[in-house]
Amino acid sequence: MDNREVRDLAEKYGYLHETIERYIRIFGMKETAALLKGYEKKPKQSIRVNELKISKDELVERMLNKGFSFENVEWYNNGLIIEKSPFSLGSTTEYLSGYYFIQSIASWIPTLVLDPKPGETVVDLAAAPGGKATHIAQLMKNRGLLYCLDISRERIKSLRSNLARCGVLNSVCIRMDARKFSNYNLKVDKILLDAPCSGEGLMAIDASRRKSRNFEDIKRMSELQKELLSTSIKSLKRDGILIYSTCSTSPEENEEVIDWGLTNFPIKVENITLNDFSPGLIAAFDKQYNPDLKKAKRLYPHRDNTEGFFVCKIKLLKEVS
Repeated sequence: MDNREVRDLAEKYGYLHETIERYIRIFGMKETAALLKGYEKKPKQSIRVNELKISKDELVERMLNKGFSFENVEWYNNGLIIEKSPFSLGSTTEYLSGYYFIQSIASWIPTLVLDPKPGETVVDLAAAPGGKATHIAQLMKNRGLLYCLDISRERIKSLRSNLARCGVLNSVCIRMDARKFSNYNLKVDKILLDAPCSGEGLMAIDASRRKSRNFEDIKRMSELQKELLSTSIKSLKRDGILIYSTCSTSPEENEEVIDWGLTNFPIKVENITLNDFSPGLIAAFDKQYNPDLKKAKRLYPHRDNTEGFFVCKIKLLKEVS
């Protein structure tokens, strides 16, 4: 690896040298240059229509009358990309009434892949501030039971506020360390684990992460993610579905966590057919991962106009305790 090229890229875009070296080892020089350039541009704002309270057509008409303009999303009918915003999206009557949730494109994907149904029992294992939890309730049509967990006292206040604003009626909020959820011995139909992570995929949104996050953070988060994956698997019914996602491009927080799960539990990786996003990695840093991890999906700013993101669909083959 050319140390001069690493230094030049790190200085040009404001990253730690170790981060650039990692990117080059994962993606190669050409793809790394494109990725770094992609992180220079913030993704456009986007909103998710909340059908618990309003139809898409009615919301669009109301917002157009206020001077907003939108671009539709091919793979999700209730998602809208903001092309023109005459004032803050968080200050409209429609937002305050819970007619939409301000949410990134990538953040719709885990819930859509989870595909929660009315009448099911579902857990959002790290639910605050509620973007995915309100989406789950919307797809459940407020029928069934939704457990929303979060460890932070402050963040759970935002969660409860958003659930109320969006008209969610089927949720139970619990402030707790989600790693202990399996102690309840509950067996549920589906779990969303949008895992706490280094946020390596958020470099366009928060440039301070370019130098404030290092490999030690990635290793620390990877261990936490394995604990959360373990408690999730232990809380599923047989044939239950678990969606694992992060806003990180680090293999140690994504494929390596799932590969560990495949080694230690009776689970399998399922196909994701939502859109033609990039496949998961089956090798990184001289490590080989389970070949089924190519069924996972990765999103990148230079390819998908989103933050860096990872999502994997997992099915439990046999209940575990």
